[in-house]
Amino acid sequence: MDRGAERQLISRCRQGDPSAWDEVFDLHYAATGRFVFQLCGDFTQEDCEEVCQESFLSVVRNLGSFNGESAMQTWIFRIAANKARDYRAKQMAAKRGGGMLPVSIDAVDDAGHRLVDPVSPLPAPDLELIRDERWRQVSLALERMGGPCQEILELRYFADLQYAEIAEALDLNEKTVSSRLSKCRDKFERTLRAVFSQENLGVLPSKK
Repeated sequence: MDRGAERQLISRCRQGDPSAWDEVFDLHYAATGRFVFQLCGDFTQEDCEEVCQESFLSVVRNLGSFNGESAMQTWIFRIAANKARDYRAKQMAAKRGGGMLPVSIDAVDDAGHRLVDPVSPLPAPDLELIRDERWRQVSLALERMGGPCQEILELRYFADLQYAEIAEALDLNEKTVSSRLSKCRDKFERTLRAVFSQENLGVLPSKK
């Protein structure tokens, strides 16, 4: 959808047109689900669905504040990224047993059986913290870049859109998409190195 058509769609949504909101969901809900899964690959389908629902509730509530400086899809993805981080934080708090009484490793039930939880197959909390910190730094690097580079990298590597889909979303031709991605990957690598200070994690591939 080109920017002119998108502005008209947003205007209809702000006027309370139900069919316009249906179009927004049809256009962006599935892509947002892919984005959330790419961002948090360990999320279940139910996790992604819950994040998407929270994200679109926020879209409905906050559309009036959308200034149109980026594509609507990019704006939705940024909301989804924040919701995904919030959701993961809640998961981690739950795993730490927030609000639950601690149980001694020597505690037993009436039959003399130990009341110790089995080993969780999930990643250790410290590994999750490291992963979350790296995603935070990746997000920070993207935010530092801002503008067209942030937009096109998010669409390609987080939304997993193909070049033709990006071209349609940004109202560009595919050659421009390819050229901009190449330049933005190089810029992103330099920005990411600055954020990480020392290591280059190779977050984005160097080729298509």
